[in-house]
Amino acid sequence: MAAHKPVEWVQAVVNRFDEQLPIKAGQQNTHTKVSTEHNKECLINISKYKFSLVISGLTNILKNVNNMRIFGETAEKNLYLSQLIILDTLEKCLAGQPKDTMRLDETMLVKQLLPEICHFIHTYREGNQHAAELRNSASGVLFSLSCNNFNAVFSRISTRLQELTVCSEDNADVHDIELLQYISVDCSKLKRLLQETVFKFKALKKVAQLAVINSLEKAFWNWVENYPDEFTKLYQTPQTDMADCAEKLFDLVDGFAESTKRKAAVWPLQIILLVLCPEIIQDIAKDVVEETKMNKKLFLDNLRKALAGHGGSRQLTESAAIACVKLCKASTYINWEDNSVIFLLVQSMVVDLKNLLFNPSKPFSRGNQNADVDLMIDCLVSCFRINPHNNQHFKICLAQNSPSTFHYVLVNSLHRIITNSALDWWPRIDAVYCHSMELRSMFSETLHKAIQGCGAHPAIRMTPSLTFKEKMTSLKFKEKPTDLETRSYKFLLLSLVKLIHADPKLLLCNPRKQGPETQGSTAELITGLVQLVPQSSMPDIAQEAMEALLVLHQLDSIDLWNPDAPIETFWEISSQMLFYICKKLTSHQMLSSTEILKWLREILICRNKFLLKNKQSDRSSCHFLFLYDVSGGGTSQISLDHEEMIRCTPGATLRKGKGNSSMESTAGCSGTPICRQAQTKLEVALYMFLWSPDIEAVLVAMSCFRHLCEEADIRCGVDEVSVHNFLPNYNTFMEFASVSNMMSTGRAALQKRVMALLRRIEHPTAGNTEAWEDTHAKWEQATKLILNYPKTKMEDGQVTESLHKTIVKRRMSHVSGGGSIDLSDTDSLQEWINMTGFLCALGGVCLQHRSNAGLATYSPPMGPVNERKGSMISMVSTEGNTETPVSKFIDRLLTLMVCNHEKVGLQIRTNIKDLVGLELSPALYPMLFNKLKNTISKFFDSQGQVLLTETNTQFVEQTIAIMKNLLDNHTEGSSEHLGQASIETMMLNLVRYVRVLGNLVHAIQIKTKLCQLVEVMMERRDDLSFCQEMKFRNKMVEYLTDWVMGTSNQATDEDVKCLTRDLDQASMEAVVSLLAGLPLQPEEGDGVELMEAKSQLFLKYFTLFMNLLNDCSEVEDESAQTGGRKRGMSRRLASLRHCTVLAMSNLLNANVDSGLMHSIGLGYHKDLQTRATFMEVLTKILQQGTEFDTLAETVLADRFERLVELVTMMGDQGELPIAMALANVVPCSQWDELARVLVTLFDSRHLLYQLLWNMFSKEVELADSMQTLFRGNSLASKIMTFCFKVYGATYLQKLLEPLLRTVITSSDWQHVSFEVDPTRLEPTESLEENQRSLLQMTEKFFHAIINSSSEFPPQLRSVCHCLYQATCHSLLNKATVKEKKENKKSRKADFPGSAPCWLREIGSTDSDSGVIKS
Repeated sequence: MAAHKPVEWVQAVVNRFDEQLPIKAGQQNTHTKVSTEHNKECLINISKYKFSLVISGLTNILKNVNNMRIFGETAEKNLYLSQLIILDTLEKCLAGQPKDTMRLDETMLVKQLLPEICHFIHTYREGNQHAAELRNSASGVLFSLSCNNFNAVFSRISTRLQELTVCSEDNADVHDIELLQYISVDCSKLKRLLQETVFKFKALKKVAQLAVINSLEKAFWNWVENYPDEFTKLYQTPQTDMADCAEKLFDLVDGFAESTKRKAAVWPLQIILLVLCPEIIQDIAKDVVEETKMNKKLFLDNLRKALAGHGGSRQLTESAAIACVKLCKASTYINWEDNSVIFLLVQSMVVDLKNLLFNPSKPFSRGNQNADVDLMIDCLVSCFRINPHNNQHFKICLAQNSPSTFHYVLVNSLHRIITNSALDWWPRIDAVYCHSMELRSMFSETLHKAIQGCGAHPAIRMTPSLTFKEKMTSLKFKEKPTDLETRSYKFLLLSLVKLIHADPKLLLCNPRKQGPETQGSTAELITGLVQLVPQSSMPDIAQEAMEALLVLHQLDSIDLWNPDAPIETFWEISSQMLFYICKKLTSHQMLSSTEILKWLREILICRNKFLLKNKQSDRSSCHFLFLYDVSGGGTSQISLDHEEMIRCTPGATLRKGKGNSSMESTAGCSGTPICRQAQTKLEVALYMFLWSPDIEAVLVAMSCFRHLCEEADIRCGVDEVSVHNFLPNYNTFMEFASVSNMMSTGRAALQKRVMALLRRIEHPTAGNTEAWEDTHAKWEQATKLILNYPKTKMEDGQVTESLHKTIVKRRMSHVSGGGSIDLSDTDSLQEWINMTGFLCALGGVCLQHRSNAGLATYSPPMGPVNERKGSMISMVSTEGNTETPVSKFIDRLLTLMVCNHEKVGLQIRTNIKDLVGLELSPALYPMLFNKLKNTISKFFDSQGQVLLTETNTQFVEQTIAIMKNLLDNHTEGSSEHLGQASIETMMLNLVRYVRVLGNLVHAIQIKTKLCQLVEVMMERRDDLSFCQEMKFRNKMVEYLTDWVMGTSNQATDEDVKCLTRDLDQASMEAVVSLLAGLPLQPEEGDGVELMEAKSQLFLKYFTLFMNLLNDCSEVEDESAQTGGRKRGMSRRLASLRHCTVLAMSNLLNANVDSGLMHSIGLGYHKDLQTRATFMEVLTKILQQGTEFDTLAETVLADRFERLVELVTMMGDQGELPIAMALANVVPCSQWDELARVLVTLFDSRHLLYQLLWNMFSKEVELADSMQTLFRGNSLASKIMTFCFKVYGATYLQKLLEPLLRTVITSSDWQHVSFEVDPTRLEPTESLEENQRSLLQMTEKFFHAIINSSSEFPPQLRSVCHCLYQATCHSLLNKATVKEKKENKKSRKADFPGSAPCWLREIGSTDSDSGVIKS
């Protein structure tokens, strides 16, 4: 299009530029700003080739925007921003205007563009916050326009001058004359202006004459400042025509200055006109002056008198000061060698000038402070350029008791000296480096006063400064400054920060200072700048402070921090700055956090450059490093020099300034080097920006990870260790960095990628753990506020405002300010959603952190040994405490699954379902499964009846969706964690609940989803763990087959019929997966033989499937005769038929022994379709490879027999490998069941003694002492308990029943009391008699027990004997081992060849009893 239709293409670009202006598109955010800048650059480039088209289009846009009617503050701001954008684009297009522009284009520019530009210059309103910027921008456009189109602009001015010569009005419009101030003029153009003025000056009215006088002076300075070489050349080669014009105009103006007021108005221009006449200046410097030049000499004499205060008028004195400053300023553009006369003239006035302007006791003032300040700055700069070594006025301005205006003038003068050095002979700022200490003191004092005036806390101090300690303590801040004083302090502070930005060496210079003092002063300076960064009340200063800090982090600046120890100073100061900024970022105390993060990225780049440069020198100072040990289980820190680490006790390297809260306050991490805290806090900040709703913030944070990795690369190169020892999650960080370079498809896609990377983080660190916990705290607060939103809005505006601050505070542009928040705003809720996803994805690492006590933090930086002390941050172990933050978070998610908030309930439920199902860290799967199981189990009462409520149903539906997403989503690492918790109980409860929902549309949909979940579950069967898989699957088949309706569906609604068919299909697909390799297991206790019950169960299912096949055939026949929707139904039925055949095949394949007898007859059925179906089923099971050798009648009994033999298998030494292996792997919650099975099996094989011996021996072997034997909850104690319960029950009943019956029923004992507590005796009872009765009864029971030894069960005799033998044997072995150790020690104390006497007397062991003799 650009090649074939250039006009249309350019117009399309212009239209796009127009549509994206704030006045059209609304308030700008980061993305629209980038797009607008891109469109602007396109137009600027196009204007080089299609200049007239672009300028014409922009002019029309500007005209339309100026004519728009606006209402409201927001619209006014958007209008102002749009005008600025258009004017800036115009200026840059005009600056690149091609030289071959046609005359027609020039005419068009004058007719269309110039009036619009003049509109902004002429309609300037004093006090309007936007007018000044618009005027400056418009003047820039006019300057660029006049560069290549001077004739057009000059013509407008000349025409207006001509009109004013014949105008009789006293208040004529002189706006066009004022254009002289803004146009670009060189020597020839200035000559034309002077000639035109000389020609028409006399004919002008006073108003016009004054406008010309004022404008010509500014036109002169436009020439000098933009073409200084031409002015310099004027004094090298005088131009007669220029001097003639200037002299004529001087005479005209001199004649105009009849009164004192007029003289005051024209003196500044007269001195300029005199400067344009170098030869006249030389002439009037002589003793004898020509008559024609006497008025010039008289002018200079009057100037001197007025300056010295002898002019008789304050107006003349002020005007003389202005004229002398102009003279001084102009003289600086002249080389001393070219004309020394003008410098003599300057010297004759400069002393009086400085005395007038820089008198602390009587400050110079004309009522216009801005103009006074500009005048003083011009004077100070000019004096410095004339004589840099005469710095008396510098000392006056630096004095602490001087007016703040003097300080402001000095600072701005220094800034101008630094930034404006166009001429070679101008002195550099080096001459002022000797005043660095005073400038730092001024900065520190101004900072304190400005912040105090804003109502903030007193300025923090990084480290006590040796230089300023006495000065700072002498400052008094008891009285809060007034608003006016605060404003002046802010202006001064801004200028000081700009000065640091312009030349950091000016405030870093510390001549003849020791290393600690230099470091202290640098720390003081950087601390002050750092504290300004989060100041939302001073955004301009904050932005400038960031720029200054960035310059201070350049290579040449860092070397000046402390030349004696640059590495150590760098680590300490830079890390403290990093820690403070990141702490503010994580606490969200900065509105422009995205911009600050961008700046922080640049700081990291500078840090790495410095490290790279000092790589080798840094190596020599590295005594030891704390690193991450990632080689084995868990993450811990190791040291390269263990002994050195032990010798070095952790000490606090940071101290608090007097009366101030220290910026580097460790907040619970005392004794830990600030550099490691900074690295950890940086990691926290970057993690927390990953859930920002601002795409740009996320991408910037991701890109910052690259610089963390680069630092680790540099440091591992220095210390020759693996990069993973510095950054355990190095690989994932690099992936974050690589993603930040890709073009994002949108916010949702970016967040999905972020969460995928978060799940890949393997190693817990202090950074990611703290980030998770901080995010969780903010998420909890935001959740409460969101859920209470309508109530909060109505009842408490302050809480609503806190919600706004909590959720929206970091974003600058895309959320409107105010005291309330609208949850319909997508960014507000999106941040909460992003936080939820972040917590889900990173929660697994935090769970791992809490299970590993003593986790280490981020590794320390390179540096000396004193920065590496105290590298371990102790972590509180939460072992045994189930109420961890992660657990609470999962609990909260489960409650939000059924959130019914009227405004955002649906969004919350949908996002929770998606995030938990798709983004949850696999490590949290077991916890989630258990919590879901526990919650769903509460939906049944104590009798197992379903508690059917709307909320419960909603929770069940959400659980089904989450589980399906979770099992469908093959997340990396999911297989490892899926099997750590069984989902059998939860799945069965889901089915039991859904069964009672009925057959309404919603119920059918839930059942269909549940069937799909079952199918997915069976696909992930190998990754899941089942306690009783076969029993579970049989139960599921039983439940799901009940949902297959077939022709029993009597629904009249076609939609319901379709849904029912979908349920049939989903049910059968689930049943197919369940029946694959599933032997049928009938319910226990049916009273029929197992094989018979299994055969009946097979017949039940097989009949159901056959009926379903018949239904499908009948409906297919009906559908074939009709069209429309029936065809879709026919396709469903074909799929359902296929599933049914597969189900029959799987059923028969796994149960040939009990099913073939029921199904074989179908092969001879009279119905052809039935026979065909059977043949299809038979073909499939033959393809699956069914084993028909299981058709024997005893096959089931044989299978159980082989299983029993395997479990009771015994080794050559009497060991039981399978039984002991089961004891080691079965969880303790199932030991009672295992004890029952083992005892029953081994007793049936007469191997109970061998089982008891193995179990008891193992228990005694593991016991710490005799006191703990069989006291714990072990399998051996469970087996012993089961044996006594099973084999001792009959014995106890037979022994004790007669005795107890006698006591209860015998008349002899009816009135006997056994109470022996005196306090409880009845009045008629005797204590002695009761005691005798009790003894008699006890003796009777005791003798009965003793006499029943022959009836004691043999199994329990075996238990007791085995317990005795195992205990004695094991204790004997332990005693023998102990004796041998003691003997070995004692031999070392005896002489060689002689045996100790006590060795022969040592105790021996009774081999028969196995008891050790004492």
